[in-house]
Amino acid sequence: MDLHGYNALILSDLHLGAETSHAREATRVLKENRFQRLILLGDIFADLNFARLTKEHWKFLGYIRKLSNPKRNIEVVWVEGNHDHGLTNIMSHLVGVRVYQHYAWQYAGLRHIAIHGHQFDGFQVNNLRFSRLGTSLYLQLQKLDFKSKPIARLIDRLNTRWLRMSSKVSAGALHYARQHGADRIFCGHTHEAVHVAQDGIHYYNSGGWVDSRLTYLTVDEQGVRIHEYTERADDRDSSQERGEADSSFADFADESGLLEDVEYEGVVS
Repeated sequence: MDLHGYNALILSDLHLGAETSHAREATRVLKENRFQRLILLGDIFADLNFARLTKEHWKFLGYIRKLSNPKRNIEVVWVEGNHDHGLTNIMSHLVGVRVYQHYAWQYAGLRHIAIHGHQFDGFQVNNLRFSRLGTSLYLQLQKLDFKSKPIARLIDRLNTRWLRMSSKVSAGALHYARQHGADRIFCGHTHEAVHVAQDGIHYYNSGGWVDSRLTYLTVDEQGVRIHEYTERADDRDSSQERGEADSSFADFADESGLLEDVEYEGVVS
């Protein structure tokens, strides 16, 4: 990492609104790292129901808006996922970032592409309603898990093999990268952080923030690295604060600096 931080920090599948979303931990990662570009690689929301957002979820969004302030000189990019569909106009005004289907950039002489990955999941594309039902069930089961988390481990395996089709996503992404002349391609969607190399093209998946393993990616002069968040003593389930919804938007405004930086205008797509 150079003096200006990582060229890019990439995270995905936070699923804000789900009780299993680790928004507090994700916010901590953003606060503890320096980066020139932040890529939110899709499915940052679980669905379009903002009433499900907790205080910690609003704090995450507030911090994203703070980062997007031009004074910070950080490029914040939101790549739309299948759960984010329909949020483009809302998010561009709410947190001041542009939303893309496909985002590309050049770094260290290499072409990089970020795309959520559901486009390569044949089950997702052809069975959209059933797939969303499966994801909802998956998130609900996690809430009922026991201390040893046998259910989470089971559905993690089923989720990858059946619903998410991780191998198909990686194969589709590599083919997409080849068609678009990319050296590296980054996806989310599968909740499984992996690296696959094929014929000089590298596929990376950023993992997710609702499972037992919380991961994100960084890009710098040393290459691409998969990071795993380590749980800390003061981490706690943000769902405990679900009853504090009345003050959530005020917390968002305070966290984002809206109350202090009134001259800042959001990005209009």
